[in-house]
Amino acid sequence: MVTAAFVAPFLLEATRRFVLSAARVPGVRLAVVTATPADRLDPELREAIAGHWQVADALDPQQVADAVRGLGAQLGPVERLVGILEQLQVPLAQVRDALGIPGMDEETARNVREKARMKTVLGRAGVPCARHRLVTRTEEAIDFLELVGLPVVAKPPDGAGAVATFRLDTWADVDAWLQMARGEAGEAWLLEEFLTGREHTFDSVTIDGETVFSSVADYHPTPLEVLRNPWVQWQVVLPHAVDGPEYREIHRVGPAALAALGVRTSISHMEWFARPDGSVAISEVGARPPGAQLASMIGLAHDVDFFDLWARLMILEEFTRPERSWACGTAYLRGLGRGRVRGVHGLEEVWRELGDLVVDSRLPRPGAPSSTGYEGEGFITVRHRDTDVVREALDLIVSRVRVELVEEA
Repeated sequence: MVTAAFVAPFLLEATRRFVLSAARVPGVRLAVVTATPADRLDPELREAIAGHWQVADALDPQQVADAVRGLGAQLGPVERLVGILEQLQVPLAQVRDALGIPGMDEETARNVREKARMKTVLGRAGVPCARHRLVTRTEEAIDFLELVGLPVVAKPPDGAGAVATFRLDTWADVDAWLQMARGEAGEAWLLEEFLTGREHTFDSVTIDGETVFSSVADYHPTPLEVLRNPWVQWQVVLPHAVDGPEYREIHRVGPAALAALGVRTSISHMEWFARPDGSVAISEVGARPPGAQLASMIGLAHDVDFFDLWARLMILEEFTRPERSWACGTAYLRGLGRGRVRGVHGLEEVWRELGDLVVDSRLPRPGAPSSTGYEGEGFITVRHRDTDVVREALDLIVSRVRVELVEEA
């Protein structure tokens, strides 16, 4: 029996699914470290876990270490320490190092969390990525902008999910960004050369430093364009076949990037660009499961439970390579503006035309507040053996479904 601790600042629905899967793996005794009080856990979750330790801040490594010691006194020594959030990876690594728990160490966690450091490591290893500079002063920013030209991308050095990321196309954009950045005294920003081309993911499993499984997905449009245009209903597609010439280079560069960063045993989420000349460039890497329904889609495309796969890998270091059987894709439903969902139009036609192609969905709920994230107010996931059928279905969804928002009085 392996005793493991799952660190989850709050047990929201996405995290809860990972926790339940980990708790149900045979041979695993799972405890949860969280800010959520035990009496607020739902009955299913409370019954599944072996222990609970409440902390005020689950991102504080000292509080997590104290919780792990406390759980060890209750359940026996904690042998694995896991969590899925990007912001948790460095604190978890610090606790592992301090308590001698196997898993990703702090140096590797910083390589995949701190974006400027990441690109420096990749560049030294000869892995293609955007030119970049970490800046804390206006003069440093101007020097870099004059070196690479516009457009550029500005982002926090430890960002995740394209949050607080800006594309600067003109010097007027630069002036506006500088005014905002100066208001955050002491903050560093990462400036990157703007990469052109099609953006994709490379989601992979690495065991003892060897990439043993990978899944490629296509973004349409890119996440940055989605952030810039909050009304755009966007798509992610997992093609049925990912061994063609358009993906050949990432199957070489992706594992090389993970090796350079020091990733040993992990599920990783990588974003990369296919440039017009056929070359690729790595955008970002996270040593954690993907978000935005990608985890579920990978499971649907391979006829596996991705959440169980993740838990077995990270806690027991067990992995059976699944085969890709389907193409799969998700359309994200987004309304224009802010406020609350008044209604959703076009769903009846979509259900009538797509039928059994729809395998998952979360529909916008009338009365619900508009989303603050790029995933929008809801989504619809489809699956078919033919990638073209999936793409056509997604095009139908985003062209026919309209989320109506109304401003609150």
